[in-house]
Amino acid sequence: MTNQGAQDWTATVDVLVVGSGAGAMVAAVTAHDRGLRTMAIEKGAFYGGSSAMSGGGLWIPNNHLMRSAGFDDTPEDALAYLKATTRGLVSEERLQAYVKMAPEMLRYLCQHTRVRVDLLPEYPDYYPGLPGYRAGGRCVEPCRFSGKELGEEEFLHLRESAIQSLIAARIFMTIKEARTLFCRGPGWIGLTAKLMGRYWLDLPWRFKSKRDRSLTMGNALAAMLRRSMMDRGIPLWLNTPARELVVEGGRVVGVVAERNGQRLRIRATKGVILGAGGFESNQAMRQKYLPNPTRAEWTCANPDNTGDLIAQGMAIGAAVDLMDDAWWGPTTVVPGEARARMLVIEKSLPGSILVNKRGERYVNEALPYIDVVNAMYEKNTPEAPTVPSYLIFDATFRYKYPCGPFLQGSTQPDWALPKRLKQEYLKKAETIEGLAAIFGIDAAGLKATIAKVNQYARTGVDLDFHRGDTVFERYYGDEKVQPNPCLAPIEKPPFYGMEAFPGELGTKGGLKTNANAQVLAENGAVIPGLYAIGNCSASVMGRTYPGPGATLGPATTFGYVAAVHAASG
Repeated sequence: MTNQGAQDWTATVDVLVVGSGAGAMVAAVTAHDRGLRTMAIEKGAFYGGSSAMSGGGLWIPNNHLMRSAGFDDTPEDALAYLKATTRGLVSEERLQAYVKMAPEMLRYLCQHTRVRVDLLPEYPDYYPGLPGYRAGGRCVEPCRFSGKELGEEEFLHLRESAIQSLIAARIFMTIKEARTLFCRGPGWIGLTAKLMGRYWLDLPWRFKSKRDRSLTMGNALAAMLRRSMMDRGIPLWLNTPARELVVEGGRVVGVVAERNGQRLRIRATKGVILGAGGFESNQAMRQKYLPNPTRAEWTCANPDNTGDLIAQGMAIGAAVDLMDDAWWGPTTVVPGEARARMLVIEKSLPGSILVNKRGERYVNEALPYIDVVNAMYEKNTPEAPTVPSYLIFDATFRYKYPCGPFLQGSTQPDWALPKRLKQEYLKKAETIEGLAAIFGIDAAGLKATIAKVNQYARTGVDLDFHRGDTVFERYYGDEKVQPNPCLAPIEKPPFYGMEAFPGELGTKGGLKTNANAQVLAENGAVIPGLYAIGNCSASVMGRTYPGPGATLGPATTFGYVAAVHAASG
């Protein structure tokens, strides 16, 4: 871009943050607190991004809450675990930066902003047996936060949570509470009454909106960070997409944006921090980069994430990496819902299995969700298609557990289900052969698979895939089911099934960065003035998913890192 005079700038700040997810807002708050004039712009009409739609967990090894809760962790163990999971695909310099700065970032937020978190002591890392593994404590979740703190107008501009994070599509629960409710753990009835009572007694607000203001998960985190920005008077312009990066003398000095139909040129003297998500909702980019088949309808992410900033970075010579990868998870597409739902818990609960068109299992369903979808693609062949796959269960499972858009049958029996979902979504038959016929699944294969699984459920040993063998797999099992909390027979009619697709929480590939979150050119040199974080950047986690919160942990950490580095320049 040609050099233009200062009179052509619409606004000038020290740091411009593009995006409004958790990482972007951490960057904005940190930059402000380091004495920099800061503003943020957001493409969509709502702030919070995919972060607001997420579970809100942060994977922060060696965090300051662990020791007081009796957990021992060290930077050395955390680094060893990351090196083992990333398998040499990520530079040790970046891994070291994460291990060092993640605890510092979390402590800073807890001490200087509205952010408050709880430790999740029983939520383990995903890969037991690897060096440096911990069976709990590395993940934290946001505490409850009242939407009243934002004021009505700002609250209504907060992007709504993913519907799967809500009870009855409207009531918030924490990660801890979700586990209790799904598995009907001790106290689940009283907990349900408490949550519903809190919701319905929020008067007079309940007469104005169905949205719950007692926020948890990603909505709570996004609200805490937005309130922290408001406390500091940091501007956030919604409906303001970035259209082009402005380069002068090889340095990124600002962006061309659009607002209310007007072209804006916003100068950033210290740096531009890109934190606007990946390309989940861009079908053309999905088909170009991701494994096929792939559909934007299968994602759980922010519908505004179309890869704009990744493309703009590439246009000025930035390198990219991991563009063929994503934060995978099996998803289900519910008629009438805007986003897909991820099958996080359902696939691990006893009494359900995933099968291909031949009626065969092809994966341990209780594995980390990223591994389930990797298997979905790896095993997908014309002879035995796994896209889509089929989640199969029986009347016992349906009665006991929530699944997809349904509450457990004991609370929401089949007759009470919406007609459209019964007709178009949840398939049901009195026999296994009848269910197989509905989906076009090989009936003999499905019967043989279920017979094997039923035997495994009785012995507690899955001889094919070892489901339920690890601490992580049992985390979302039902401890009341023995001898294996992840296995139960499928034998009571009617039998049910629904399609499962290779979806994701967000794409994982993006602009290559160094340990300071600075964007790198194709020749490996730093592009001065440009930073990328979150799903705009190639993930520091490589091709894996080390533990719960391994998406937002790096996004917030490198948002902090980018702001600190920009302030030091």
